[in-house]
Amino acid sequence: MHNFLFLMRLLRKNLLSLVSLVGLACFSICASCLAATPVEYWSLPGGTKIYLVSTPNLPMLDLQIDFDAGSRRDFANKAGLSSAVAMMMSKGFKSSSTMPAMDENQLGEAWADLGASFIASSGQDRFSFRLRTLTQEEILKAASSLAAQQMARPAFDAKIFEREREKSIAALRESLTQPGSVAGRAFAATIFPSHPYGELVTPESMQSTQAEDLESFYKQYINLCNARISMVGNLSKAQASQLVEVLISQFNKDVNCPVLPKIADVAPLTKSVEKRIDFDSAQAHVLIGQPAIDRADPDYFPLTVGNYVLGGGGFVSRLTEQVREKRGLSYSVYSYFSPAKQPGPFTIGLQTRPDQALQAVNLSREVLAEFVKNGPTAKELKAAKDNLIGSFPLRLDSNKKLLDNLANIAWNDLPLNYLDTWVNLVKAVSIQDIKTAFQKHIQPEQMATVIVGGKFETR
Repeated sequence: MHNFLFLMRLLRKNLLSLVSLVGLACFSICASCLAATPVEYWSLPGGTKIYLVSTPNLPMLDLQIDFDAGSRRDFANKAGLSSAVAMMMSKGFKSSSTMPAMDENQLGEAWADLGASFIASSGQDRFSFRLRTLTQEEILKAASSLAAQQMARPAFDAKIFEREREKSIAALRESLTQPGSVAGRAFAATIFPSHPYGELVTPESMQSTQAEDLESFYKQYINLCNARISMVGNLSKAQASQLVEVLISQFNKDVNCPVLPKIADVAPLTKSVEKRIDFDSAQAHVLIGQPAIDRADPDYFPLTVGNYVLGGGGFVSRLTEQVREKRGLSYSVYSYFSPAKQPGPFTIGLQTRPDQALQAVNLSREVLAEFVKNGPTAKELKAAKDNLIGSFPLRLDSNKKLLDNLANIAWNDLPLNYLDTWVNLVKAVSIQDIKTAFQKHIQPEQMATVIVGGKFETR
């Protein structure tokens, strides 16, 4: 232990000049991001898939490892389990033949000494690790070795988990005093009534989760069989391959790849549903929507371009023009699609005075229905395309953003040239494409509506 920490403190002496270089580089747009973005891909015999974009102008590495272990995989009556596993990944690890055990304080100091970061997180579909480090040889070697140990040998200390669980329960209860949080939870439960996407984390589900549940979930889902590794940084393919070998060195490679449990399909809404929730707040929070598309759907681009016109374009969108500008019913109103591994929601959101919430809801529904029926005008379509295409380089102007896009390609099995064809795919969208896609996926008469704020009669 002492030798390892001593080595990292020596390495820290070399960081200052490199950090200065990185700081200067962060102010300029990555030249390679604005031209073609070649993605290198290969896989390992155990099933791990690897994606690499080399950016030789910046001495940094941003890396993400994704597993099919998001909250939709939570055990029955254990909502929040995947997030609990992610939270505990930074609370220490067990020893191995190559490194002694570290508690949470030692682990935090080790990463600070390296000037690097390594975090775990959980979303609906995937469980992710993210590493950011300089690519100086000694620092990269130490960071990858530390990450390997942290990923593969988590301690899941029961006493620490009990402490963190109580903090999480307190934070959840605090969130339930916020109307936005209440609205979001009610909306998810309403549009996904029989699917894990709508399963709500509660104090009770968190309290029922024990340290042994974390261990069981980790063993079942965090394995190399379904791992996707995305890397953006100053590495060649040969260097990236060596790095991957270090990162996965502590995992058990002899485990037979399990067949993951099947998850129920997302059921479409078959009728309009409305929930009005009393809440003492100055603003009513409104969400309107329904399950829509998964990320693999070929209508992704027509829906993306069309939604810019409807409610994704800020002050130039139809919803803003009709609801905010002409009637003054809300300060902001928006719409968006959230495609996932399974059909995620289409959502219209706004905040307004409680006494005019129903008027704002009815108007938003009217705007949506008219758009689904007739689509955008030629002028609106051109403006949407110009904005989306013009802002596209800003989606790739840092290693972090480029990694977000690369991980999206990896997770959703998109073509390797996806970023190079994105602009042309947007250009190709027609008015008829948008009308056809919206009429196929959006049914204005079958929307779920949640209003939180004000006083309502019992419904």
